[in-house]
Amino acid sequence: MSTYQPPLNDMQFVIEELSSFDALMSIPGFDELDHETVGSILEEAGKLATDVLEPCNAAGDQIGAQIDGDNVIAAPGFGEAYQEFVNGGWPSLAAAPEFGGQGLPALLSFAVDELVNSSNLSFSLCPMLTQAAVEALEIHGSTALKDTYLPNLISGQWTGTMDLTEPQAGSDLAAIRCQALPEGDHYRLKGTKIYISWGDHSMAENIIHMVLARLPDAPDGVRGISLFLVPKFVLNDDGTPGPRNDFKPVSIEHKMGIHGSPTCVLQFGANEGALGYLIGEPNKGLMYMFTMMNNARLKVGLEGLGISERAYQHARAWAFERVQGRPPGGTDTSPIAGHPDVRRMLMLQKSITEAMRVMIYTTAADTDLAQRAPDEDQRAHHQARVDLMVPIVKTWCTELSQEVASLGIQIYGGMGYIEETGATQFYRDARITTIYEGTTGIQAQDFAGRKIIRDSGRAVYALCDEIEDTILQLGAADMNHEADALTQGLASMRISVAWLLDNYADDQFVTNSACYNLLMNCSTVVAAWGLARGALAAQRRLKNKADGTRYLQGKISTARFFFDHVLPRALSFGQSACAASDTVMGLADDQF
Repeated sequence: MSTYQPPLNDMQFVIEELSSFDALMSIPGFDELDHETVGSILEEAGKLATDVLEPCNAAGDQIGAQIDGDNVIAAPGFGEAYQEFVNGGWPSLAAAPEFGGQGLPALLSFAVDELVNSSNLSFSLCPMLTQAAVEALEIHGSTALKDTYLPNLISGQWTGTMDLTEPQAGSDLAAIRCQALPEGDHYRLKGTKIYISWGDHSMAENIIHMVLARLPDAPDGVRGISLFLVPKFVLNDDGTPGPRNDFKPVSIEHKMGIHGSPTCVLQFGANEGALGYLIGEPNKGLMYMFTMMNNARLKVGLEGLGISERAYQHARAWAFERVQGRPPGGTDTSPIAGHPDVRRMLMLQKSITEAMRVMIYTTAADTDLAQRAPDEDQRAHHQARVDLMVPIVKTWCTELSQEVASLGIQIYGGMGYIEETGATQFYRDARITTIYEGTTGIQAQDFAGRKIIRDSGRAVYALCDEIEDTILQLGAADMNHEADALTQGLASMRISVAWLLDNYADDQFVTNSACYNLLMNCSTVVAAWGLARGALAAQRRLKNKADGTRYLQGKISTARFFFDHVLPRALSFGQSACAASDTVMGLADDQF
């Protein structure tokens, strides 16, 4: 029996109280949206998650996708689940109405995606990559390409992928060798791509690949990369899928987790070359791909949230069911949830997961406001915040999802180590999230170099000022313990940022040796800030005699636990961020 229950109360609380929802509802196009409509959408998405997607999750893990000749066969139940997903209109939720989308806020789409991630992470990668392809095509594609491909991608009738990595080119995209040879109004692509999630499958009638490749006269390095749209089936004159293009999956990877997501090796151009179309201008493909990449990085952070919620619920159900030992003060054996150390682990899972939700939902709302706020300065402010938050969301939510999933195994004890209980799948699935769409180290370098040094810390200091305002509100609300703890965390954040800005120019190793600890320091403080805002909102609702007293009291207690047990980590991260680089670089190669 499934233990998953969509956390609708907390999702709606974060949307209504912490995610600028009132500001979004005042924007033309969103002004017909109300709290009741949001609740109804989330409830229906919850039914999809529990009734359709979760039941085939185990088959995805245990059987997985299979390759059969030149085709990949989806895991049992996935094809039927995908058709229900498409028939319900879920792929088009936040897409542009002119191409058949529903035009709802990205915030609401992120909330729905959380439910999809929690119930079946492998399945969720397929629509996530399609959404990223849609965004790249919307922004950078020609009118003809948009008119031809967007309606079917947005409806989910076709799916999309990102094709970056090659055997010799992992994170170093400058090493890409895939060639695109001009031929009239199109190109012929030849080369090999690896690690292509959902690179082939049988669930949709066409798959649209976004492929990085080089033109014959392209300059070396990343300046010579272009982006191409390459369909699995070349379209007929009437726009329907026709003959199969000249590429195929030659294998799918045998992975640690996400077995239901086929990770393909694709061979392009075994014969005449795969037909493709240039997106945008030549040699600007890397810039265009980052449109997809930033969307995907936020969505991978959302995967961290989804898997954390699922692992927490799974462990919670076991902790209140499993009878073992007598807790302090008890006279009889009782469920292990009564033991303080088990309680500590459950509280870690719960508080970290709820902090992720605030972090991600507020960033999703910022993406809406960056595009739709009525004032240009407001749009610029929200875009700067999104840019700053992308590496924070991607890193903190994925790194901590492994801790949450690991705690779930620990709560199960020896039974957690047995595959049949299901606890190990969450850990195995979570492990990839810190790697794909840019490793934690790449996120940290981006955060330190592009998001702090490049603008002399303006965006991060603006965030610090907002956290300072929340500290004043905590004091005014008699939450002095939380105010003091957040003050210490914020001080460490300001110190570590200032230290980087003061020292990076004098030592070539400083930025990269400090960046991970700097990012984790700032991320932990931002996570605490989100829970502090939630506690303040819960206290306001309690004073106004709102419904849900037990839930609201729990929000305050959960925030308090985080401030005592997780926020102190920020101080140690900050101290390490300010350490000299020679402790990292101190060993010669032959000393390892």
